[in-house]
Amino acid sequence: MERRTLASTSSSSSSISSNNNNSPPPEDAWINTYRNFLPQWQSFAASQQLAIPIVISRVNQVDAARLDIEMSAMLKEQLVKVFSLMKPGMLFQYEAELDAFLEFLIWRFSIWVDKPTPGNALMNLRYRDERAAEARGKVRTGLEGPGLTVAQKLWYCVATVGGQYVWARLQSFSAFRRWGDSEQRSLARRIWFLIQRIEGFYKAASFGNLLLFLYSGRYRSLIERFLRARLVYGSPNMNRAVSFEYMNRQLVWNEFSEMLLLLLPLLNSSSIKNFLRPFSKDKSSSSTEDENLCPICQANPSIPFLALPCQHRYCYYCLRTRCSAAPSFRCCRCNEPVVAMQRQGGSISNLAQKQ
Repeated sequence: MERRTLASTSSSSSSISSNNNNSPPPEDAWINTYRNFLPQWQSFAASQQLAIPIVISRVNQVDAARLDIEMSAMLKEQLVKVFSLMKPGMLFQYEAELDAFLEFLIWRFSIWVDKPTPGNALMNLRYRDERAAEARGKVRTGLEGPGLTVAQKLWYCVATVGGQYVWARLQSFSAFRRWGDSEQRSLARRIWFLIQRIEGFYKAASFGNLLLFLYSGRYRSLIERFLRARLVYGSPNMNRAVSFEYMNRQLVWNEFSEMLLLLLPLLNSSSIKNFLRPFSKDKSSSSTEDENLCPICQANPSIPFLALPCQHRYCYYCLRTRCSAAPSFRCCRCNEPVVAMQRQGGSISNLAQKQ
């Protein structure tokens, strides 16, 4: 009986399997299969996806900061012109408040309304919340990410506008009260030393942040590093809006003018004239006139004196001044040393004795 039942069950199972193989699958079978494999596929894709490393030009970021400073200076210059008819020196007492007001205006109409500052706009840069960008993990071009949050914007205003204003006022007040003098009481001197230490620590931290910025290209200031506000490109296909041709010409002209200002005082104009005189035109007509003119001032001497021993005419004041300035003065015409001077038709004046 048992063998018959086993044979009957095996035959029935084989018939059912044959019927299943021959029958088509249900219509929603692919949907169930997709739902079963979807979590595995998403985890595999997330493990294989790598974050795109983006490199923001350090020159762009530094130029943007410089342009913001220049913009503040231009606004300050225009605002000072409004009070040009007021009492002189009146705005000097409120210079810190004026700077804070201008910085607040720039922050209010740029960062607070999710717009770049004027310098960042010219350099095609914008602020991005780096914490939110790292938490998302989904990148396409490397420039995605939301802007700054409300808290980041407020802290940015407090640090840049309020912090700079309070520090400027504290330094001016402590310098005016002379807290660093030895005659002051101990509390004032302690506060002064504390201010100096805080300033030194801030400069050291800024220098360290500069080294990190040059290495990684992130966070050009301590405030941006503290707030995790990173500068990224606003548009991946936009070039810089500033042309450096005029700047290059200005730099070349400045260097050339500084070189001339350094070299021209070292040159002797009379020696240059004597060197160029043989190459000048109309030598025959001007040779007789040049003999009667003073070689130093190129004018007809009112009190003519002769340089000895070369017997060339000079103005008394010109010759006396040159001989007093340089004891080894040489004649501008013949390049011989002048040892004495004689008035025409008068006595000889020994320069060596008088000097």
